[in-house]
Amino acid sequence: MSTLVECVPNFSEGRDKAKVDAIVDAMKVDGVWLLDREMDADHNRCVITLVGDRAALAEAAIRGVGKAAELIDLTRHQGAHPRLGAADVVPFIPIEGVTLEDCVAIANHVAEEIWKRFQVPTYLYEAAARRPERQGLENIRKGQFEGVREEIKTNVSRHPDFGGAALHPTAGATVVGARKPLIAYNVFLNTPDVEIAKKVAKSVRFSSGGLRFVKGAGFSVRGLAQVSMNLTDFEQTPIARVFEAVKREAARYGVLPLSSEIVGLVPKKAIEDAAEWFLQVENFDSSLILENRLAAVMGGKMSVGGLRAGVEPFIEQLAAPTATPGGGSASAAAGAMAAGLGHMVASMSRGKKAFLQHEKELSAAIARLSELKEALKVAIDADAEAYNLVMKAFKAAKADPSAAGQVEEASKGATLVPMRVAEMSAEVVRILKSLKPITNPNMASDLAVGASLAGTAMQGGVANVEINLSSIKDVAFLAEMKKRVSDLTR
Repeated sequence: MSTLVECVPNFSEGRDKAKVDAIVDAMKVDGVWLLDREMDADHNRCVITLVGDRAALAEAAIRGVGKAAELIDLTRHQGAHPRLGAADVVPFIPIEGVTLEDCVAIANHVAEEIWKRFQVPTYLYEAAARRPERQGLENIRKGQFEGVREEIKTNVSRHPDFGGAALHPTAGATVVGARKPLIAYNVFLNTPDVEIAKKVAKSVRFSSGGLRFVKGAGFSVRGLAQVSMNLTDFEQTPIARVFEAVKREAARYGVLPLSSEIVGLVPKKAIEDAAEWFLQVENFDSSLILENRLAAVMGGKMSVGGLRAGVEPFIEQLAAPTATPGGGSASAAAGAMAAGLGHMVASMSRGKKAFLQHEKELSAAIARLSELKEALKVAIDADAEAYNLVMKAFKAAKADPSAAGQVEEASKGATLVPMRVAEMSAEVVRILKSLKPITNPNMASDLAVGASLAGTAMQGGVANVEINLSSIKDVAFLAEMKKRVSDLTR
């Protein structure tokens, strides 16, 4: 399966195009594509959006940080946006064939390499954070370059994850992490009074009691007051709801939103959700959009007469006289379909008047089912790949008896994949059961089908675990797997 990761490094330079060009050029690595670049002179900051395979993208990010450290001097830098480093923040976001945990591993590698190669200290944030207080970028960056430069000398709690008790003299420190897609969203108010923007930002950001998954601050940009925000989970706190909250709070001070802007790229679904919110389209679904339907048909994901074309190749692969894909892959596919059904039911109930009192629970279910669905999809190929490694190990051991240990290691890998499928599928069952009393009763049959599929996926995963254990002699591993199976079946 191909892997695709997004990286959105933010550099503390938004005025000198030549420097930004040089940074972008440094990140030109085979297997990495530039999607977007934004320069903001008022914030004195640029945002670069890259995608690529995990290894190539990691190397591109490292090189970009190195070039920024060479070109940007924070002792001479001024701008509206808070900053700690020349390369200020480098987040990795899973797109296809990778998980958030994979991006955490990438972030750790990149952070360590930045310190080794350029002696720029690095901090880990969001999902990659090693300390709870460092999950929030604002906590790490508190005091900015000048403040942290002094405090780090005497305060151990401000020491970086990689590096010593000092910032780089001109490049500061870089914050590296892994997160879900983030939307950088700014709203301009029809007033130059930045104090109003600060008050509005305080009322809408989560840390001050506002909207969940919203971070915000007020700035003066282009002579106007700007409410600058990061939306860290647009599915649970839609962009339209954020705009309405800013509009409502601004009205308290006699001002209105003049316009808004998105910095960098935005997921298509976020715009679709905004359209649904403002237009109040009943039973809206992204497949109702002409371009989405066309892309699905042209990509073979659905046929004009139905969905058969999308699933038929996989079914035929299962029927083929080959060992893979087999029952493990089928179990993962069943679990993914179950999570998809639950996601659909919860999504079609959330936001509807009859279920507004359950919005918090529905949002949580949608977010978790989305993660489970993606992880189970990845497991479809992972199971087949794990089995192929077992067969390869057996062949190696047959040719060279000293390679017998490879069989045990490969068998462990082939056991862990279906074990995780079984555990994730069991979680899907629990979520689907919790959705029944808080969703549209007309969709109970969809939940029933999903629960049945997830139950089958769990049983299939357990069956594959048990059959693989026969090739394993590691007592501790056997005990752990048997306990996990027992916990599930109980």
